Amino acid sequence: MARSGFAEFLVARRAELRPADVGLPEGGRRRTPGLRREEVAVLAGLSADYLARLEQGRDTNPSMAVVNALANALKLEGSARHHFGWLSLTACQGAGCPGETPPEAEVSETMMGIVRALNPTPAFVLGRQLDVVHWNAAWAEFAGPLGLLDEPDRVNLATYTFTHPAARRVWREWDAVADLLIAALRRSQMRWGADTGIERFIEELCRTPEFALRWLRHPPSGFTNARLALAHPVHGPVTVPFETLDGAGDHSVAVWLVEQTTARTPALRLVGKRAANE
Repeated sequence: MARSGFAEFLVARRAELRPADVGLPEGGRRRTPGLRREEVAVLAGLSADYLARLEQGRDTNPSMAVVNALANALKLEGSARHHFGWLSLTACQGAGCPGETPPEAEVSETMMGIVRALNPTPAFVLGRQLDVVHWNAAWAEFAGPLGLLDEPDRVNLATYTFTHPAARRVWREWDAVADLLIAALRRSQMRWGADTGIERFIEELCRTPEFALRWLRHPPSGFTNARLALAHPVHGPVTVPFETLDGAGDHSVAVWLVEQTTARTPALRLVGKRAANE
């Protein structure tokens, strides 16, 4: 039986913790890193057999009391605990899960109008799988030299980050961007649990070892707002704040606040001036 994200997280988190982290003696050499299943079961007040069923995906409906007990045993706090709770709510498979509706094929006129109105601020529309499905002239001008538009038939932030040869040079904090994108895909997977297209896309990305390794770590942060540290081929090193605004349907609007960097990087003013004339 395939593991849910909840089951994967349980196994990954148990492997991360050391006995000393939870007040237990080391107890000599261990065959595998992390806590033993029996240790977590005792800490959570569960049977080892029940925990095994949760970790193997044979039980996908834990009560909130069980989820909270496991969160305490695994020392989860803040965003990690929130992420764990959401995973427990979407641990089911099949028809009972959210997201049975197929993805929206077209971007609404309203959303496209918003992106156009934001020009000369770079902005674009994101789909379920982090596809960039619509953008304005300012974003095209800024993102083009980064290589993001090298394959215009499918512009995808995750594919670019994990497979494009320039990505590790462009993202000056590549690790942080990689984790943000994986967290965003986890969020999509939870929101649209029955969308087989998302599952196929994740399977495709898991052929890249770095993605597969990070996917199992379950970075808890969401892809809503942060800063992108870029080595831009035209404008040099810049740090660009961004915001992602979720829409009512499948799509969201992402805004790169390039204008906030212009005081420190005068060359960026040219991006806004040229885009405004298009």
